[in-house]
Amino acid sequence: MDKHLFSYKGSKTHMVLVAILTIGQGIVTIFQAVFLASAITKMFNGTAATAVLPYFLGFAGTFVFRHLIQWLKGRLSFHFAERTSSNIQFLLIRKLFELGPRGIGTNGSGNMITLALEGIPNFRTYLELFIPRAISMFCIPVVLLIYVFNEDLISGIVLTLTMPILIAFLILLGLVAQKHAKAQWSSYQLLSRHFVDSLRGLLTLKYLGKSKSHQTAIESVSNKYRIATNRALRIAFLSTFSLDFFSSLSVAVVAVELGLRLIDGVMGLQTALTLLILAPEYFQPIRDLGNDYHATMDGKDTGKHIHNLLAVKSSNAQPITTSVPKWKAQSILTVHHLNKKSDAENKVILKDVSFQVKGYQKVGIIGASGAGKSTLIDLLSGFTSPTSGSMTVDQTRLESFSIQGWQEQLIYIPQHPYIFSGTVAENVSLYAPDTAKEKIEEAIKITGLTELIKRLPNGLEERIGQGGRVLSGGEEHRIALTRSLLQERPIMLFDEPTAHLDIETEHEIKEMILPLLDHKLVFFATHRLHWMREMDIIFVIEDGRIAEAGTHDELYANNGAYFQLIQAQRGGMA
Repeated sequence: MDKHLFSYKGSKTHMVLVAILTIGQGIVTIFQAVFLASAITKMFNGTAATAVLPYFLGFAGTFVFRHLIQWLKGRLSFHFAERTSSNIQFLLIRKLFELGPRGIGTNGSGNMITLALEGIPNFRTYLELFIPRAISMFCIPVVLLIYVFNEDLISGIVLTLTMPILIAFLILLGLVAQKHAKAQWSSYQLLSRHFVDSLRGLLTLKYLGKSKSHQTAIESVSNKYRIATNRALRIAFLSTFSLDFFSSLSVAVVAVELGLRLIDGVMGLQTALTLLILAPEYFQPIRDLGNDYHATMDGKDTGKHIHNLLAVKSSNAQPITTSVPKWKAQSILTVHHLNKKSDAENKVILKDVSFQVKGYQKVGIIGASGAGKSTLIDLLSGFTSPTSGSMTVDQTRLESFSIQGWQEQLIYIPQHPYIFSGTVAENVSLYAPDTAKEKIEEAIKITGLTELIKRLPNGLEERIGQGGRVLSGGEEHRIALTRSLLQERPIMLFDEPTAHLDIETEHEIKEMILPLLDHKLVFFATHRLHWMREMDIIFVIEDGRIAEAGTHDELYANNGAYFQLIQAQRGGMA
C-alpha cells in the first residue's frame, strides 16, 4: 500500500467509514447467502411456495441493501478522490511556479505536461478504486471466514489455506506488472517530451524543409510506446486470467469437499449451499483488487512522481514575508557580490555580480550564449535564489527576490509567452480578470492587436491556445504585451523576447515595446545589440561576471567586450 495514502487530508476518516460500510456489506452478504440457501433447500424439500416466498423477499432485500452500501462506498470514494486530487493538483501547480521556467526545464516540460494533464486524472482513479478495494480485501474475507468457521471448521480451514496462495500470486504479478508499468511510463514520458519538442519546433522544421523527414522519428518513438503498452496489457490480461483461474479452482476445491461430506450425510444441504454461495464472495475482493491494480497502476506511479516533485527543494520556496517598498522614481536597487551556483552542473553561473540602478532606468543585459543573462533575469524575477550575495531596495534588505512584495511589482515576458486555452479577452486579462472591456480594447489598440481582432470571426471571444486558433510569434508577443499593460506594474523583465522573431516582426514589436518602457524599471536581456541604443545603462556579461557597464557610447568608445560583440555581429550597430 502507498505510504502517502495516510497523509492526505481526511484519508483516515474516509478509510474508517469505508471499513465500517465494508464490514456491514460482508454481514449483509452472509444474510443474503442464508436467505438464498434456505429458499432453495425448502423448495427442494417440497415446501409450499407461500412459505418459501419470505426467504426470497429476504434475499431480494439484502441484495438491494448490499448494493446500496456499495453505491454509498463509491460516492464516498469519488468525493474523497476528487477532493484529494484537486488539492494535489493545486500543490503541483504551485510547485511548478516555485520551480520557475529553469526548474521546469530541468525536470522536462514534457514530463510536467504529462503529470498535469494526464497524471492527475489517473491519480484520481487510483484513489477512487484502490482504497475501497484494498479495504474490502481485508475486511470481507475476515467477516465471511468468522461465519464459515462457526458453521463448519473444515471449510474454514480450506478457505484459510487457499487465500495465502492467491495473495502470494497477486504479489508476484504485481511486481512483474510494476516493472512493465515503469517501462510504459518511461515510454510515455519520452513520447510526451518528443511531442512537445516537435510541436514547438514544427515551424523551424518546416522552415528547414525537415518536417516530413521528422515523421520517422515520431514513428519510432510512438512504436516504443506501443510496444511498452502491449507488454503491460499482456501482463494485465495474464494476471486477470490467472486470478480468475486460481480463485475458481479454490471454489471448486471447497465445492468438492462440501459435496463429498454432503453425500456422506455429514453435512446438511442448507449449510452446504450457504458455504458454497459464500465461497466465491470470499475470493471476489482479491480478484477485484487484482483487476483494478493494473487499471490504477498508472495513477499510483503518477502519485509517486508528483510526491517526488513536491519534495524537491525549490530555491525560492522559503516563506519570505519581508515588506518591499513600492518602486518609485526615487527608488534604488543595490546588488552586492551576487553569486549563483548550479548544483546539478556543479558550475558557478554568476560570479560576484554587483550593480546599482535607480528609478525608471532601462537596463540592457547582453553577452554570448551561456554567459549568464537568463540566470540574472531568473534571479531578479525570483524564479531562483542566489547562492550568496546581498540585495536592498532603498533601505530594505532582501534575502532573495523570491518575495511576494517584489514579485507583485514586476512583469516577466519570456522568449515564448504562454498562450492559455481560452478566448483572446481571457488571455489578455489573465492577471486582471475584472478589467472592463473598454480598457482591454484600449490596450489592444496600443499593442497593435486591433487588426488581428477584426480578422477573427468572433473578435475578442475567438478561442486561441490549445484547441483554438494558432497565433504567430509576433501575435503571441502582442498578447503578452497587452497583459503587461493591463497589469500596470512598475518593473519589467524581458528574457530574449525577440530571439525567435524575424527582422520585420521584431521591428514592429520593438516599435510597440519602447513606449511601454517609459516610467518603468526595465531589465532587458537579449543578444540583439540594436536594442542597446535604447537602454540607459548596459551590463555586458562574460563568464557569469559583469565585464563592463555603461551607456552605448561609453562602452563603444572603450574598445572592450561590448565593442567586440558589435564587431562579432559584423558592424550591426556601427
